[in-house]
Amino acid sequence: MAEEKTTLRSVGRPRSVDAAQASLALLLNLVRTGAATTRQELERRSELGRAVVADRLATMIELGLLKEGELGQATGGRAPRQMRFRQDAGSLLVSAIDQSSIALGIADLNGQLLVEHHEAAQLDAGPEAILDRLATIFDWLLRETEKPAPWGIGLALPGPIEKPAADFETVPVLQTIQSWQGFPFLERLSMRFGVPIFARSGVQTMTMGEAKAGGGRGLSDIIYVKLGRSISAGLISEGRLHRGAQGAAGMIGHSRVGDELLEAVAGADAIAREGMAAAEDGRSPYLTQTLARQGELSVVDIGHAAQLGDLFCVELLGRCGRLVGEALAPLTNLVNPSLIVIGGVVAESGGDSLLAGIREAVYRQSHPMVSRDLQIVRSQMGASSGLVGAAQVVVEELFAPATLQGWIGLGSPLRHPEFQKRLERMMASVEAKAAPPAGRVAP
Repeated sequence: MAEEKTTLRSVGRPRSVDAAQASLALLLNLVRTGAATTRQELERRSELGRAVVADRLATMIELGLLKEGELGQATGGRAPRQMRFRQDAGSLLVSAIDQSSIALGIADLNGQLLVEHHEAAQLDAGPEAILDRLATIFDWLLRETEKPAPWGIGLALPGPIEKPAADFETVPVLQTIQSWQGFPFLERLSMRFGVPIFARSGVQTMTMGEAKAGGGRGLSDIIYVKLGRSISAGLISEGRLHRGAQGAAGMIGHSRVGDELLEAVAGADAIAREGMAAAEDGRSPYLTQTLARQGELSVVDIGHAAQLGDLFCVELLGRCGRLVGEALAPLTNLVNPSLIVIGGVVAESGGDSLLAGIREAVYRQSHPMVSRDLQIVRSQMGASSGLVGAAQVVVEELFAPATLQGWIGLGSPLRHPEFQKRLERMMASVEAKAAPPAGRVAP
């Protein structure tokens, strides 16, 4: 009977170890985000007692997650000692992979990008070649910078990325490319470095990068539009990235313009194709000369021509800008952003006429309250936005309260029980695929 009462009393109550993990996670995030850094502030914000706060801080200092910093401002008595998060306790590896280039970098545990590297690459080379190149450069960056061992990898990939079914689960990527179908890219990269891996679409990481360190810093509602061969948008609403039910939110390039898709008439390939036609029939003297000199044309040449005043290119980019703006206006009315950032190769080379076309269409078709304080600007971060955003993705995943409670008492997310189980399953799966079929005798 006594045993039954004990069982009944425990139902619905948190175990002491769960409460301890929760209080550790709460205090770490308060210090890490700068919301509270002194013991008095931590007691007030967490509503925990002085003894509990002192015990938890001592535990996290021992685990290497916190350290004592400089003295804060005195408010009548002794100046309080501030607590600091050890952002150098580990590092984050990040990469942005595009159709024709890869970018890699290392960030600290606050998501601050410390070093970056960019080079040309082709997805058509296949996943094995891209994987080998990423591993080689990551090893080189870690060795040259002497940064601590990584705690996670953030990836920005072209196209939408599905949401995983559970924490630390991986998902298939780039399955629209034949050579990537069925290849365990994320699993192999995760096993190579022994860390969890988090992937998002390129436009979503760029959006987070702009919010973290670009024009959207300090803003809670922004839209980022990537203009390249494809056209897509990322959305941060009330401070959170909106991914959609399947992780494919923001594919505005699939909006219809007559019988065509938007990206088929306003994407980089379409602009280059119209520029080539104008060069060949003489409608653009600048492009005709450029084609004769180089033997080829790109959207960069068309943007350069527009900046020099070539009338055909000015009109072409202005028209493409208006088409993009007309697709963007309904989204603007829906979410009421305070900032729209335009990025991608077309925006970087498109000159003022492209931006003017987008502004004209968005301001004309938006409600006056929505457009009253709305700013539309060109990205100043370029390709770095994807790396900064990928680092931010890893930070948000590792320090999400539910995930943090799973590893904080162990000192590192690499010791999270669920991640360890997932790593073992990945290794078993890859070994099973590599093993020869049962019953077959090797020649």
